[in-house]
Amino acid sequence: MEVVISKPKKKPRFTRREITRINERIRAPQIRVIDSTNEAQLGVMTVAEGVRLARAKGLDLVEVAASANPPVCKIIDHGKWKYEQSKQKKGQKAKASKVKEIKFRINIETHDYEIKLSRAEEFLDQGSKLRVQLMFKGRQQAHPELGFQLMKRVEEDLKTMGHVDLPPRRAGKNISMMISPLPPSQRVMKFHHHKGKELLEEDEEDHDDEHHEEEHHEGEHGTEATAAE
Repeated sequence: MEVVISKPKKKPRFTRREITRINERIRAPQIRVIDSTNEAQLGVMTVAEGVRLARAKGLDLVEVAASANPPVCKIIDHGKWKYEQSKQKKGQKAKASKVKEIKFRINIETHDYEIKLSRAEEFLDQGSKLRVQLMFKGRQQAHPELGFQLMKRVEEDLKTMGHVDLPPRRAGKNISMMISPLPPSQRVMKFHHHKGKELLEEDEEDHDDEHHEEEHHEGEHGTEATAAE
C-alpha cells in the first residue's frame, strides 16, 4: 500500500505595515507634544494629558516620530493629516518614476533633429529620465547600422545634459536607450534656442497618430534609409 505524505502548507508571509498611532493607542509612557497650529512645543507629558489637550481643541493626538526619545506627537486633525501624507507620497512616487520619451526616424532632417534635441534638453532639465526611441520603417530595417549611428549622435549631443543608463538596443522595429539627467550644476543646454511647435507636440501624440505621421514622411522622403546629417 502506497503511503502519500502530504507536504506541510507554507505559512503566508505578512508584510509589516507602518502603523501611525493616535490618541489612546499611543503606547509610550512619556511623549513630547507639539501644537501643529503654531508649532509650539507643549512639553513632555503622559499620553492621557496629551489626549486631553487635543480633545479640548476638537483634534487628535498623532504620533509623528515614534523612534524619537521621547516619541513626538502632534495635536492635529488626523483625517486631514492622513490625506496630506497620502497626497505627498503619491507626488513623490510620480516624480521619481517620471520618464519622458523622444522619438526619431532615420531620415530626420537636421532642423527637425535640433528641435527634438531641444525638447530632450527640456525634459532632462526638469529632472525627468529620457527614453530615446528610433523607429524603423519598411526597408529601413535592413540598415540597423544607420539607426545606431543616429543614436550615437543623440548620445553625444546630450552628454552635457545627461548620461546613458541603458545603451542603444534593438528590439523589433525599434532601437531604444535610456538617459538620466546630470546634476543641475553640470547641465549645459545647447539646443534650447531651437523651437518648433509641431515637432514639440509630436512626441506627445498617440501612437496611431504618430504611425500615420511616419507614413506621411516616408512618402515625402522616399523609403530608402539614409543617415541623418
